[in-house]
Amino acid sequence: MTAPNPYVKQYLMTAGPTPLPPRVLSVMAEPVVYHRAPDFDALLARVLDRLPVVFGTANDVMVFAASGSGAMESAVANLVAPGDPVLACAAGKFGERWIELGEAHGADVVRYEPGWGARLDPDEVDRILGECPEIQVVFATLSETSTGVVHDVQALAEVVRSHDAMLVVDAVSGLGATPCRQDEWGIDVVVTGSQKALMTPPGLAFVSASARALEHAAQRPGGTYYFDWQRTVGELRKDTPATPFTPAVSLLAGLDVALAMIEEEGLERVLARHDLLARAARAGIAAMGLELFGDPDERATVVTAVELPAGIDGAKVPGLLRKRGITANGGQGQLKGRIVRIAHCGYFGAFDIIVSLAGLEQALAELGHDVELGAGVAAAQRVFLEADVGTVAPPA
Repeated sequence: MTAPNPYVKQYLMTAGPTPLPPRVLSVMAEPVVYHRAPDFDALLARVLDRLPVVFGTANDVMVFAASGSGAMESAVANLVAPGDPVLACAAGKFGERWIELGEAHGADVVRYEPGWGARLDPDEVDRILGECPEIQVVFATLSETSTGVVHDVQALAEVVRSHDAMLVVDAVSGLGATPCRQDEWGIDVVVTGSQKALMTPPGLAFVSASARALEHAAQRPGGTYYFDWQRTVGELRKDTPATPFTPAVSLLAGLDVALAMIEEEGLERVLARHDLLARAARAGIAAMGLELFGDPDERATVVTAVELPAGIDGAKVPGLLRKRGITANGGQGQLKGRIVRIAHCGYFGAFDIIVSLAGLEQALAELGHDVELGAGVAAAQRVFLEADVGTVAPPA
């Protein structure tokens, strides 16, 4: 087997896992501390103090050793009993996960599926809830990573509240990359994971549940053991906050540093950086003569999904990028071979976007597509020059 070329530098350009800041990597290499000792108590307290700022909430944020899907399952397990009617809104692979989780837990799932790449329509949710007044819980997605579309969960929350139901939002890829103001917008439950904009490896799941959601969950005991919100919140509210089970100590140490970096940059500047990176990516794609997939708008600051041109074998694009040291997301499910996704959530800066666009131009040219090399790169550079690239570099 031929050894990899050490001079082909590796660039992780996926929407999860995302690149890790050196400071995060460094602290996770330190000796593991005991999770019932004062050093860990102080670490957990810092994490629990910083997390609500990113969620935009005064709620306790629960932490589980799990993937983001674990946080999603915890919401279904705590809020839904077998036979309960729920509304699951799905416009991509991860929206469909709400359907699958609801069915796995025996819920009577009402589906709202406008199609992959479409935006969820609050008016349609309003209509469905009007026809099904027995629905108490609605599941939706903030950032649909499979399509690049960011949904208007603020408008969805307003509609859901008007029907006296609760909205649960999957913000696994969106939290920290696009606005999600839980308390201000009246979202009952927000779930996320560590491996996207929170700049930490996979393995941590987070849940922020309102008092109303916690009360609703308390009336449905027995749906889960490990993900039991009552047990978890009870531990968090002790004089010395704790976790009911062994936590992922090293991951929490990394998260502590990542949250400190977000705090140093300031959440609004973090969101502005993501917005600028997305605008540059879209400008580069347009200059290459390519189209965005689906119906994204200015909220789409997490990942840019690009329709690959007809006449090429789109399934080869991720491999050709990998040959150049760039690991990027192709399409999932029904979109395999049809799109490529340029990520910009978490530890990304301006030159990450330029590298991604340059690699895509070369891959398309190698596949025989008529692309002007440098056109996309130049368009992105102009966006960054107008904004002053120094203002969007990740903190040192």
